[in-house]
Amino acid sequence: MSTQKITREFTSVVEAAGNLAVAIEADAILFLLDGATDWERLRELIPADVQRVLVAADREEDLEAATGFGLLPLVLNKEDAPLLERLQHALLEAVADELLASTCDVVAVYCGFEASRIDSISIIKLDERMRRFTSRDLQRLETAVPLNNLKTVIDLAVQIGREGREGKKVGTLFVVGDTRKVMTHCKDSGFDPLKGYSRKHRDLHDARVREDIKEIAQMDGAFIVSPDGIAERSRQIIEVLHENLQLSKGLGSRHWAAAAITQRTKAIAIVVSQSSGTVRVYQNGMLVLRIEPMDHAVKWQEFNYEPPPNEASD
Repeated sequence: MSTQKITREFTSVVEAAGNLAVAIEADAILFLLDGATDWERLRELIPADVQRVLVAADREEDLEAATGFGLLPLVLNKEDAPLLERLQHALLEAVADELLASTCDVVAVYCGFEASRIDSISIIKLDERMRRFTSRDLQRLETAVPLNNLKTVIDLAVQIGREGREGKKVGTLFVVGDTRKVMTHCKDSGFDPLKGYSRKHRDLHDARVREDIKEIAQMDGAFIVSPDGIAERSRQIIEVLHENLQLSKGLGSRHWAAAAITQRTKAIAIVVSQSSGTVRVYQNGMLVLRIEPMDHAVKWQEFNYEPPPNEASD
C-alpha cells in the first residue's frame, strides 16, 4: 500500500487550501493523492466550515479507512495517466456519484511538480471547466471545416455521449473534412443506412437527421462528414496504419483509428467513448480537445475574432 506522508510542507499546503476554501466559500476540497495518508490528521487540518472533503487515489485499498474520518473517497484506477486526466476523472466521478453538483466550486490539492510531493492548489469551477467551451478552442485547430459545422458535429457527439440510446451507452466516431482523401481509407462494414438519401436528408443541421444519426450510432463503424456538415457515409471501417502514434493507456480502437486518419489527412476526428461518454477530438494524430459528459448541453461562449491569414483549403 502506498502512503502519502504528512510532512511540514504538506501541512502548510493543506492549511492554505482550507483557508482558501473558506474565503471563497468553496463547496468542497479535493485531494489527489498517491496513496493512503493519516486520514485523522488530514481532517483535523481542514476548517470545520468545509463540510465536503474528497480524497482520490488509484487503489481502493489506499482509501479504505478514509470514510471513518468523514472523508469522501474516490477510486481512480488511473495510475499511469497524466495529472490533468486524473484530476478531470476524479471530478467527473464525483459528479457521477452525486458527491458534487456540476455547478460546484472546488479547491483541488495535488502533486503538481513532483510525484509524492503535495505542492499545488487550484480553484476549479466545474460549470466552466467541464461544460463550457469557447469558439477559441475550435478556432485554434486551424481547420478548413467551417466553425459552425464543426460545432454541430461536436454538439451531436456530446449528446450521444451524455444520453446514449434507449438506456444504453453508445460509442461512435465522426470524421469531418478532407472527405475525398478520407474515403480512400474507408470500406463499408455492412449495410449503410444513409445510402440513397438526398443531401437534405443527410444534413446534420437538421434536428431530425441528427436523431437518425443517433440511431445509426448504435451500429459499428464511423460516420464520414463533409466540411459543410453532410453525413456522406455511415458504418465505415477506417483502414490506416497506426505507426508513430502515442495514445493514453486504455483507449480503444476508435481512438486509434481517429488519431491515425487525422495523421494521414486534414480531417478532424471526434470520438465518443462507449465506456464513459467522454468526447475526444483529434487532429494531426493528436488529442486536441476533451469534453466530459455532463447533465446539460455544451454552452458555446462566442467571441469576436479575425480569421488567420492563408487558411488551408480542403
